[in-house]
Amino acid sequence: MGVTASRVAGLAGAVLALAIALPDAATAAGTVAENAGRPKIADVQKALEAVAATPGVVGVIGEVYYDGKRIGRGSAGSRLLGGKGGKIPSNARYRIGSQTKQMTATIVLQLVKEGRLRLDDKLSDVLPQVAERDLVERASEITVRHLIDLTSGIPDYLPVDPLDFTTRYTPTQLLQISRGRQRPVQIGTWNYSNTNYLLLGMIIERLTGRGLAAEFDRRLFTPLKMTDSYLPTRPPQGIKGPHGHGYWADETGTLRDVDRLNASTLLGAGGVISTARDVSRFQQAFQQGRLLPADLRKVITDPLPGQAPLPPGGPCAGNPELLPGRAGAAPGFTATTYTSSDGRLQYAVSTTVAGRDKERQTAMRAVSESVKVVFCPTN
Repeated sequence: MGVTASRVAGLAGAVLALAIALPDAATAAGTVAENAGRPKIADVQKALEAVAATPGVVGVIGEVYYDGKRIGRGSAGSRLLGGKGGKIPSNARYRIGSQTKQMTATIVLQLVKEGRLRLDDKLSDVLPQVAERDLVERASEITVRHLIDLTSGIPDYLPVDPLDFTTRYTPTQLLQISRGRQRPVQIGTWNYSNTNYLLLGMIIERLTGRGLAAEFDRRLFTPLKMTDSYLPTRPPQGIKGPHGHGYWADETGTLRDVDRLNASTLLGAGGVISTARDVSRFQQAFQQGRLLPADLRKVITDPLPGQAPLPPGGPCAGNPELLPGRAGAAPGFTATTYTSSDGRLQYAVSTTVAGRDKERQTAMRAVSESVKVVFCPTN
């Protein structure tokens, strides 16, 4: 897709995650300009109207935050297919997809900080049942770091039927699906697989004695006042409050409403439902070191050996398709959050999409282009 990957980045099947970086909010050539002590931005509404005009996009919302205060917002398109349902409120809840992975990794690394886990602990030691029941091949060689880095070589349990909203899968059942698939790479080689983050969620539950949703609340949502965020774990669950609906083309080409994605297949890999305000709060806290010390943040943010560095110059230089942002996508939606490295500036966007992979990828390119429109005004 022409994007720079981080340790939790990639695209495979139904869910993706990308790296993050906007420049610090300082006036400099080729970076976001400042005006009266805050970034100078163009009309977010106008930028999102261009996104909504992209083939396959049903609706789009986005908000810009600086030092925790909203400085821009927009909503274009409609809540439902065919222009129906009115506009989506810019502060509506939406699925953030694989942006959830950064949150899951943060909680795991908090457990490392607390001395309850080590990065070089073997999977067979922290989750003995996966080795005893042969749910993960070579579990005695895979470490916690491999899971965070997506370098375990464990096959993905996705895709599953995106139109099955009611079957409740247990983590064991998902691991059995993964175990039945061929290993794509050897241990130590990067390969996108949601199974890594399913396992990290299981580790969190084993070490804390609490359910994953409760631990997200306790460690992230409550202390950061992410009051509109939650992690559903059982199907079928839609999104609370007014929100946009996405659509997936079935095998006959008929568009089907996929608002109620199967929560039991997402979990710590991609299940969080949030808002632009709340994901901006998380990114601000993460970048400013309020969740992890610098050495543990680097476990998430540093590129792996051999990966290309981020392109220089920020969003106002170079090809906007190369602009990295933390993102998620699944049938019916894409969601991206850009943040500055100092944590002061965020731009969070959600699109609902009708179609399949082609339409989702087109929507993500349109969102990437909107970054340049919003943050690089020409006058």
